[in-house]
Amino acid sequence: VLFVIGLCLVIGFDRRVALAITAFTAAHSLTLALAVLDVIRLSSAPVEAAIAASVVLVAREGIDRRDTLTHRAPWLVAFLFGLVHGLGFAAAVTDKLAEWRHGQVIQVLVGFNVGVELAQMTVILVAAGLLWLLVRLRANGRGLRRGLCAGVALAGFGVMLWRLLVLLSGEG
Repeated sequence: VLFVIGLCLVIGFDRRVALAITAFTAAHSLTLALAVLDVIRLSSAPVEAAIAASVVLVAREGIDRRDTLTHRAPWLVAFLFGLVHGLGFAAAVTDKLAEWRHGQVIQVLVGFNVGVELAQMTVILVAAGLLWLLVRLRANGRGLRRGLCAGVALAGFGVMLWRLLVLLSGEG
């Protein structure tokens, strides 16, 4: 969710956000399916650390407005990081695999993806509404966006450190 919020703060709430979120969805759906079907298998701690690092990166891009790939082609960055995020989603789904019969896997994947997308769209709509309201209440929209990006970056950095510590301790 933080990645999606950070991406919206970088892009803004225009038509480009729909393309970026669609690319993100396609990518995480692909790696989720590959992981659930046991084509790809990775330990969860490094995947979760990489997800947190993607949150930090996208939030940093929202703070600094230099012309970077995230600003020029947000759909591509969303797609690439979506591949990693799909592996993270797979950890939640594969825990339940033993409970499913073979025919249920496709139904569960579709249902899980629909649920994730509905949640993402809800977050985007709520975030857009709150940001619109905050900008109306406070004239400095740029400073507000930078502050929100800094908060997202701090949260992502905290999760990244936590997952790296788990990884280094040998528990992940």
